[in-house]
Amino acid sequence: MSKLSGFPEYLPAQRNAELAVLDHLRRVFELHGFANIETRAVETMDQLTRKGEIDKEVYVLRRLHAADDEGDAGMGLHFDLTVPFARYVLENAGHLTFPFRRYQIQKVWRGERPQQGRFREFTQADIDIVGEGTLPFHFDVEVARVMAEALSGLPVPELTLQVSNRKVLEGFYRGLGIADPTAVMQVVDKLDKLPADKVAGLLREQGLSDDQAAQCLALADIRTTDTSFVEQVRALGVEHPMLDEGLEELAAVVGAGEQVQGVVVTADLRIARGLDYYTGTVFETRMAGYESLGSICSGGRYDQLASDGKRTFPGVGISLGVSRLLAPLFADGMTASRSVPSAVLVALVTEDSRPVSDAVAQQLRARGIPAEVAATAQKFGKQIRYAERRGIPFVWFPPAEGEDGHEVKDIRTGDQQAADPAAWEPPASDLRPQVVVTKEKQQ
Repeated sequence: MSKLSGFPEYLPAQRNAELAVLDHLRRVFELHGFANIETRAVETMDQLTRKGEIDKEVYVLRRLHAADDEGDAGMGLHFDLTVPFARYVLENAGHLTFPFRRYQIQKVWRGERPQQGRFREFTQADIDIVGEGTLPFHFDVEVARVMAEALSGLPVPELTLQVSNRKVLEGFYRGLGIADPTAVMQVVDKLDKLPADKVAGLLREQGLSDDQAAQCLALADIRTTDTSFVEQVRALGVEHPMLDEGLEELAAVVGAGEQVQGVVVTADLRIARGLDYYTGTVFETRMAGYESLGSICSGGRYDQLASDGKRTFPGVGISLGVSRLLAPLFADGMTASRSVPSAVLVALVTEDSRPVSDAVAQQLRARGIPAEVAATAQKFGKQIRYAERRGIPFVWFPPAEGEDGHEVKDIRTGDQQAADPAAWEPPASDLRPQVVVTKEKQQ
């Protein structure tokens, strides 16, 4: 039986590694006060295709046995979490307190050709802060800091959070006298895929002079891990009020990112984000050693996330492609320390003593220690080998009939000690499966 491409299914140890990553993300998001929501998997086709650029990627729903009514016609699976979130905000605005802070971790579906880092079904983790009418800029800084903190705690190669601001780009282009800044941004956004001379040619096709094209490329070449980019932009000699505003905002975001250890926050003025609904801060993220994947975490400020005609809901958010991040690492050997949640295997002395072993396991579970009882009352050596195959670090030996005292064995070191099932605790690192990284972080 052949596998369906583009629909990843992980082995238990890999799934445990994925769960560890998701649990970490949830903890960080909740520490910063983001509420969790889950939206439905389907949206109307009108909603999914309202911007027009992704209509060929939507999985359209068709019932196998069509009924007379067409109540479920015109629906498709959501291809990201932003479209359903915008609809959710509109439908529930009367029940939400703004600014509304939400995180969402769900599956999404895209009907594109599977390739490295691109799937037809995958998991995303989004955070957004949405306001009603207005949303102060300081939330851009907060979203960047929260995601940087979340990324910094992941057991993956070094991540670089690249930050730019479309006001910097648009203000700079307007200062050069360029009539259509958005078209120029879309061309500059191709620098990751095309050499600079090709991009310069495309800029000239937009009507730019050689000097204007050179200035645009000079701006795009600026990247720093601190706020020194401001002086570098000023040195190019272009002036415009929007440029001033954008530089101030970008400096605030980058300055806040300097405080987060474990992830590199960089001002990168190549980053424009091709979608025209971004209005200020924009984010992209690269992983060391896996740059060919492109951005694995992207987003930005959008001043019209949703509108009901009377009210507008601006927002700022960032989305992490969890599957995109993990799949290549799994292919390179990343996994979890064990394939099962059990930290303890309670041995069976005899089949008749199973109630005793069950009682020990239940005592451990009652205190939050995952435990299972051996399947059969084999020789202890075979029960230990069974635990080894499953990655379970401890084997518990209840006393035989007529004897006193329990013992627990760390089968990795061979250390065996007397233990009380009402008090014994494993090391914190053994309580849950841990991610095992086989490829060193690249610096």
